[in-house]
Amino acid sequence: MSEIRIDKFLADRTKYSRNEIKTMLKKGAVRMNNEILSDPKQKINPDVQEITLNGKKIHGGLEIYLLVNKPENYICATEDRQHKTVLELVPEALRHKDLFPAGRLDIDSTGLVLLTTDGALAHNMLSPKHHVPKYYLVTLSRKFQESYVQSLADGMTLADGTVCLPVQTKPLTEKICLVCLHEGKYHQIKRMFAALGNHVEHLHRVAVGSLLLPPDLPSGDCLEIFNKDILQMLKADSFPEMCEQIVYAFSSYLINDGH
Repeated sequence: MSEIRIDKFLADRTKYSRNEIKTMLKKGAVRMNNEILSDPKQKINPDVQEITLNGKKIHGGLEIYLLVNKPENYICATEDRQHKTVLELVPEALRHKDLFPAGRLDIDSTGLVLLTTDGALAHNMLSPKHHVPKYYLVTLSRKFQESYVQSLADGMTLADGTVCLPVQTKPLTEKICLVCLHEGKYHQIKRMFAALGNHVEHLHRVAVGSLLLPPDLPSGDCLEIFNKDILQMLKADSFPEMCEQIVYAFSSYLINDGH
């Protein structure tokens, strides 16, 4: 990253305005490599210099990537008058005014959501021609039937005429299966299983591309990831390879029937 004024850098990466940042600079709240900064015009290079505000390190990368383990009752939006949004789960030290969710997860679904400032990445993730796969642990109300595997693999046309691309799935327990989607139509997994005569009780997204949700990341928590993680996400491991990784990582989830 090229050099940038300290007041602009902090205003872009925190909830504070540039005027508020200038006041904080005067009070000695900003440090560079543990040296107090007071001049708002001071230029810094956050790629090589550590910047802290009130003792908290401020991310210095050009783009920000946060992996969130979304709980139920949060929506994937930047703001909403009726519901809590996933942005409210981000701790102050990681907040940035340009963060947005790259993709959606239903309000009653849980698991991996990526928050970023990188619009190009979000476009690539969501674009049909890129087909970044997304993996879900799906808990059904009734026993998984072997016939589902072929029905989903053939592609389905739903009652309203919605055409679904072929879907890969594998039963993991009597009522939990792993589903791999290459698109994200409205309530798609729920509607497909409803068409097969079953009901989805819960969806937990566990991977995007080859990027796994850390199984020990508590619900509602988030962590910062970096370019190498994004490259991992965009890498295309095979469905059998991802099945093996997911079963190993989420063995306790499967043992506890999705709880």
